[in-house]
Amino acid sequence: MFDMPRPASKRIPRPTRPKRKTADLTREKLIEAAGHVFAEHGFRATTIREICRRAGANVAAVNYTFGDKMGLYTEVLRQSVRAGKSAMLSAAMDSSLSPEETIRNVIRARLMSLCNETRPDWHFRLVMHEWSQPTSAMRRVVDEGMRPIYERMRKAVSDIIGLPPDHETTRLCINSIVGQILFYTFSRPVLMHLQPELKLTPAQLERIAEHVAEFSLAYLKKVGQGKNHG
Repeated sequence: MFDMPRPASKRIPRPTRPKRKTADLTREKLIEAAGHVFAEHGFRATTIREICRRAGANVAAVNYTFGDKMGLYTEVLRQSVRAGKSAMLSAAMDSSLSPEETIRNVIRARLMSLCNETRPDWHFRLVMHEWSQPTSAMRRVVDEGMRPIYERMRKAVSDIIGLPPDHETTRLCINSIVGQILFYTFSRPVLMHLQPELKLTPAQLERIAEHVAEFSLAYLKKVGQGKNHG
């Protein structure tokens, strides 16, 4: 007798795992966990093991996703700087604005970001660590996140005072404007003791931004007038 051919068994396709979605989720968890750990301990004292423990990820996930600890730190720092940007700051970069409008808007946008409650506290502490103990990530973050704003401000100041963007006076003026903004950004704990009435509410920050702008523009215009009369 001849054996009857058996009907071919139907292969049931296995459900494909959403690798991309899983990878993206792991990446997000690592960045969030790393942000908190780096903010608490700084780059050098932070361990990959601690980050992965908080993220619920395998210790190999950092190297696989970011290359190494510095790669992860650079991405966390980049996202922190990016989080500090706002629609208001983007609008301040509009090339159609006058130099005075650019300076006013950048000052206002930067100061008003202090009352952005959606930005986690670890962003601030992370940047403080980086400023006090800089790493190789600083250069990339500055070039990508800060330099465009700096260059736009430098051109605005240059146009007002009538000196080249690379002139020492132009650079000093930029440093003075930025210094006033950073004073309110990083001196908040001290200010709360020296001036308890200073709550840095949106209304107060509006007034501070107006003062810083008027204070800065008055000097810039004076320098410009002096050069024209010289």
